[in-house]
Amino acid sequence: MARRPNDPQRRDRILQATLDTIAEHGIHAVTHRKIARCADVPLGSMTYYFAGIEALLEEAFTCFTQQMSAQYQAFFDGVDSPGRACDAIAELIYSAQVTTVRNMELMYQLYAFSTRQPGLKSIMQNWMRTSQTTLEQWFEPVTARALDAFIEGMTLHFVTDREPLHRDEIRFMVGRIAGLSDRLITPVA
Repeated sequence: MARRPNDPQRRDRILQATLDTIAEHGIHAVTHRKIARCADVPLGSMTYYFAGIEALLEEAFTCFTQQMSAQYQAFFDGVDSPGRACDAIAELIYSAQVTTVRNMELMYQLYAFSTRQPGLKSIMQNWMRTSQTTLEQWFEPVTARALDAFIEGMTLHFVTDREPLHRDEIRFMVGRIAGLSDRLITPVA
């Protein structure tokens, strides 16, 4: 008879604790011990569930990018035109729902280490492709890539700028990239 785990949520708690530890200490300072303490699990359970720290980081960042993609796509629910997609992009950048301090810290860490670790680079590339595919519902692929790059850069600016742009200014810039700058800016509800 197969043994049932005593704590069926342990693996998920470890993944969440990995992200919390990265957000608090940075990826350089992440250790099995810190993660186990944060997850409130025995240190031995780290190697029981994950082959090593690289596998743990890859799976944790995969979970993170999937969560971020779901939040991203939710901004486009009910969008039925390129103009409305531009409105949604401006709202995504301007609202604090996605651009939280924790999310941005995790994004920075993933960006920084994706150049050094092929597994993380692949996660980053998949995440970018998912975002671009969402945008390609309303824009041709080159414009979708430009908008995706703008979103990434502008979210960084929005959380670090001394005087962040207003939603209408962001919307105007998005419209220009999308080739819709001659249209009336639609107020975001």
